Amino acid sequence: MSTGTKIAIGGVVVGLLTLFVFPWWLSTLIILGAIGLPVAGYLLLDPSQRKRVNRQARKRIGS
Repeated sequence: MSTGTKIAIGGVVVGLLTLFVFPWWLSTLIILGAIGLPVAGYLLLDPSQRKRVNRQARKRIGS
């Protein structure tokens, strides 16, 4: 199992555990924040910086 898959599974487990520990609205904010912050950060990059990030991601994949 790859490292990315392990992290994704761990994130889902933590997200589900927050549903039982915190009120539903707080759990929703935590889960949306974990998704929304990286997306917002990516959208704030200049087009040249996005190209560099995409190039590095493809390089890691091996394409």
